[in-house]
Amino acid sequence: MAGGSLNSDTNIKLPLAFILYALAALVISQIVLFLNNDVLAAGQFRIPDIWMGAHFLLLGYAVMIAMGAMYQLVPVAFLTPIWNQTFGFIQFLVTAIGVTAFSILLGVMPEFALYGGIVAIIGIMMFIIQMVKTIFKQKKKNTMTLFVIGAITSFFLTIVAGFLLAWNVSIGSIGSHGTILSSHIVLGVSGWFTLLIFGFSYKLVPMFSLSHGYSMKWAKPAFITYIAGLISLISSFWIENTLVQSTGWFLLLAGFFFFVLDIREILAKRLKKKLDKPFSFSVLAIFNGLGVHMLAFMFSVSGIRESAVWGWLIFLYVMSWIIFSILGYLYKIVPFLWWTHKYADKIGKEKVPTLKEMINEKHAVILFTLFVISVFGLTGSGLLYIEFFVFIFQGLLAFTSLLYALSIIQVLIK
Repeated sequence: MAGGSLNSDTNIKLPLAFILYALAALVISQIVLFLNNDVLAAGQFRIPDIWMGAHFLLLGYAVMIAMGAMYQLVPVAFLTPIWNQTFGFIQFLVTAIGVTAFSILLGVMPEFALYGGIVAIIGIMMFIIQMVKTIFKQKKKNTMTLFVIGAITSFFLTIVAGFLLAWNVSIGSIGSHGTILSSHIVLGVSGWFTLLIFGFSYKLVPMFSLSHGYSMKWAKPAFITYIAGLISLISSFWIENTLVQSTGWFLLLAGFFFFVLDIREILAKRLKKKLDKPFSFSVLAIFNGLGVHMLAFMFSVSGIRESAVWGWLIFLYVMSWIIFSILGYLYKIVPFLWWTHKYADKIGKEKVPTLKEMINEKHAVILFTLFVISVFGLTGSGLLYIEFFVFIFQGLLAFTSLLYALSIIQVLIK
């Protein structure tokens, strides 16, 4: 197997609309969390202002980036065009309005959040229809199809659980709120995002490292084990069984480990000896994800139940694995998309910048270093309840997010 190109017949305005909205949401999420740094320092995660920041980050940034990337990458990976691009633009508008309204209402008037949530859900369901219609046109299904279908199924269930939670906050009447919340978090963070990053990493890692002749022999075991882990872990919340819970964490860890074995083989067979800095950051994120899975399993076996500890562990997983993966890949994908859109037809006719000139690697190194310092510093300070350092590191994270967004926008001005 070998790498390929990111080119697809998708109108570039579609993925870019998602990406630009997402960059704004990233900055807003970090500013909201910075303004509530005192609450974070106290280890309080279940309050409206934190929900607002978290949903701008996860729905506004990570989900919208995932959607934009899928509009670009699904046709490339599955060799089938997007089902309906006009539908895609309408879906973007509906989702952007819904996510914005839902996130703001969660923080300002949680009792009305349900109504913003309904609009967001309509947008997300439109996206799921778009992807299912596209994927089922694929002639030859492959392992990546499995991961993407698993991710989309988890996404759908995350949304169902999220709707029940919003219903409870607005109207109330459904029992098991805490259990639904735990299921919502696991399905969204470990199900949808992790399976999606697994699937696309099998396409992007070989492409960015120029790897050939690798086997992907651990892909199916990774998928099956990880799904079994998700089912066990979520079941354990409902039957309240610690043994089943620890088994779930172990299976998730094993599934992630199998994925890492494949990535290691792909990187070992690369032609490109020196990896680009943004891509190296995405590779680092994989090891962060594995590390957090190990911690979760160890905490579970040790019987650590303190909600603040698990809150910070979820934060670390979201930031150091999911967000770092996206930040790194985006730094590679956006310049490529823009360069192809703007200059591909002009090669040989006039002087065009090289792809390498589209991004500033030195800036990338500084930005990614700041992200690592702020995320790990914030987690450490939060666990130790040191309010001053939570303020400093969350401030740094908000500032770095702004610089990152500006650096991506700068590419689009070139």
